Amino acid sequence: MKKTLFLLAIGGTVAFSGCSLKQMVKMAKDQDLAVNPSPLEVHADTVKFEMSAVLPTNMLKKGKVYSINTFYTSGADEVALPTALSFSRETYPNQSTEAPSTSVQQAFLYKEGMNPGELQVQGVASNPKNGKERKTDRMTVAPGLITTSKLVIADGGAAYGVGGEGGSMAAIADHGYNNQEELIPTNVEFFFEQGRSTLRNSEKSSERGKFLSAFVAEKNVTRSVTITGTHSPEGSERINSKLSEDRAAVIEKFYREQMAKYDYKGEADGINFILKPVVDDWTDFKNELASYDGISASEKSEILNIVNGAGSFDEKEKNLKKLSTYKTIFRDIYPKLRTAKTDILTVKEKKTDAEISALAKQIVSGQTNADALSAEEMAYAATLTPDLKEKADIYAALVKKTDSWVAHNNLGATHLEMALRGMDATANLSKAATHFETANRKKANAESTNNLGVVYLLQGNATKAYATLNSVASMNPSASTMRSNAAAKGVVEIMLGKYDAAVASLSKADETSVNLFNKGLAQLLKKDFQNASTSFNEAASKNSKLAIAHYGAAIASARLNQESKVYEHLTKAVAGDAKLKDKAATDLEFRNYASTDGFKAAIR
Repeated sequence: MKKTLFLLAIGGTVAFSGCSLKQMVKMAKDQDLAVNPSPLEVHADTVKFEMSAVLPTNMLKKGKVYSINTFYTSGADEVALPTALSFSRETYPNQSTEAPSTSVQQAFLYKEGMNPGELQVQGVASNPKNGKERKTDRMTVAPGLITTSKLVIADGGAAYGVGGEGGSMAAIADHGYNNQEELIPTNVEFFFEQGRSTLRNSEKSSERGKFLSAFVAEKNVTRSVTITGTHSPEGSERINSKLSEDRAAVIEKFYREQMAKYDYKGEADGINFILKPVVDDWTDFKNELASYDGISASEKSEILNIVNGAGSFDEKEKNLKKLSTYKTIFRDIYPKLRTAKTDILTVKEKKTDAEISALAKQIVSGQTNADALSAEEMAYAATLTPDLKEKADIYAALVKKTDSWVAHNNLGATHLEMALRGMDATANLSKAATHFETANRKKANAESTNNLGVVYLLQGNATKAYATLNSVASMNPSASTMRSNAAAKGVVEIMLGKYDAAVASLSKADETSVNLFNKGLAQLLKKDFQNASTSFNEAASKNSKLAIAHYGAAIASARLNQESKVYEHLTKAVAGDAKLKDKAATDLEFRNYASTDGFKAAIR
């Protein structure tokens, strides 16, 4: 009899337990659930959110537990989040008068294809003692994912030039060649007898005279001839106030005679002769005195005290005559001051761009020797072609010619640009990394280190990319490399969710359309919507073909509740890139406008 009563007691307990669980599930229909943010948002490859719940009063039963499990579902895929919200009557002793509430931080890793999807929850009432449980139906608490952070453009539009094109993430080492006109200075000095401006035959037949005659005979393309006539300080040199001018004029006459001799004809008309007579100037005297060793240092100081002191030019000269060293300096220094100094600027002979390009192609094909171009000319030749394959071939020939870190870096940069253009990205990134590493072994340098950071970025290793890019600042980078570095760092910082840092970095990069777009994206993600709108509009103004800039501006307008601008920018975005039509149709950034006629017309 006792056994029967015991079984009846157990049965009654199980029935009561089951009734309690059923009652908890029924009451759960009135629970208040909230998700923040909603819709969910992806930042740095992670979806983080807060789930909070408020239960009805008296819902919790003695000895029972109520849990809320969370799932993110996308098609046939599902992620069950490990941390559940959990309630028990023991934890909330005042639940008869105070509604039990709690919240929990939850997160899951984002993967491509997770959008569209939805966040779902399911309540579970359970009895820990016997393992019995009852579940609520699943319910959706957030409509899906906002993936705006994934719009970042990891391509600075690498291009080639001295130091790399502004805004490029890839840093190009300076090729050292200047294709602009360069002037080469040539200096010849003629000497005159005291108080005279006649160019003696001995001067004309001197090494100086022969040099000038031979120089003129070469018919160098000459831009200007500056002739500076001077005098020594003593009175006989200064009595004729035109002595310096006459000395300059006689050298011009001699120069023109040589041009006539070598049949310059009309070429002489293009040469600018500049005559500069120098009167009452101690500069040349002091320069000669400084290098003169015929007197002592104290005697030099005595002379300089007079020259640098007060008084007129004549007074200083008279005071010099009183010194015991005057005859010495008059004999050894003064004659060197009776001159006409001739400074000739001629145009450096250079190959034309067409000649350089043609020779580079011949070197690559093996039709001519690599010595046909200097290393600087060959590196410059690579910048003259827009064809990346040709560019790579020229840099590869330069690597063979010089094996320099610059050649390896720029060949690597070409492969990097190929990867950025979608040309066999995996292989080209690998080749680029090899050349950057080789360049750094030859000489640790900012350009190759920066470029390695970009390679790591494109290979998907944002953490390694960030560490590498941050090391560039300590390597004495050029201004252009730092701008490239800022562009790349800004991209990585967006990927890592460091939006304040990204705005700071991209503000230091060149204002290309891509950099302005990425800056706007960082501003948007840090909820600086007005500045984001400005940056997106600037990007679109710089490059009307960058449709994604209008798309970003549409998102910023949506965040600012500027309905007409949402439609305006979406219309332009879709017109520029038809693929954005489908993206906009499912983008939760536009969830408040998706059913309007204006939105439908914009993405039609």
